[in-house]
Amino acid sequence: MALKRLLPLLLLGACGTTQDIRPVEREPQGFAPWSESAPGYRLGVGDRLKIDFLMTPEMGQEAAVEPDGFISLRATGRVEAQNRTAAELQAAVAAAAEPRLRHPVVTLSVTEARAARIIVGGAVSRPGVYPLPARASTLEAVMLAGGFSSESRMDQVVIIRQRPDGAPMLRTVDLRRFVSNGAPGESLMLASEDIVFVPRSRVAEVNLWIDQYVNRMLPFSRNVSYANSLEGVR
Repeated sequence: MALKRLLPLLLLGACGTTQDIRPVEREPQGFAPWSESAPGYRLGVGDRLKIDFLMTPEMGQEAAVEPDGFISLRATGRVEAQNRTAAELQAAVAAAAEPRLRHPVVTLSVTEARAARIIVGGAVSRPGVYPLPARASTLEAVMLAGGFSSESRMDQVVIIRQRPDGAPMLRTVDLRRFVSNGAPGESLMLASEDIVFVPRSRVAEVNLWIDQYVNRMLPFSRNVSYANSLEGVR
């Protein structure tokens, strides 16, 4: 899986750069326009589900996604769940129940998203893959990774997210402003599979990281880059 191949490289962090210039964000090249709507969560091993059958409530039950990616239900037997959204699995359960139930009406909900995760890399104390707590923000993700290193650039923290069609989106947040005065919109709420990258000094470093890790390792569109201009001496 591309994400697993990325991790050993991501843990290396980013190359050091100078603090003498201030980059100014332009439109990221090769990335789709940012949308606040998170992609649909795809189920993984350990996720817990609640499945109800409207006309036959006695068939309802709770289930967990097993290590092989399937769930086991009285009404259907085994149904593949891994990498499906809740809506996709709900439809699959309804179809699998038809030989045993007449016109089954199924409601499925995720009670615990244990497989939800994020990647935190760059100038943090402990880069890596972390479980995604409910309603976690960008700042909380950095804290999960041990906090900022002494050389991190808090005002240009990068978030990369995939749209449902697989296209990558990128935006930055200014966590220095958020910590200083609670600036709204500067601590984005994260979605499963989001990548949080903390540059060591300037955003220009992100281009090298994108080229080495994102373009080569992740199933994104090729040749994405982060455009920036230099505002002057700090």
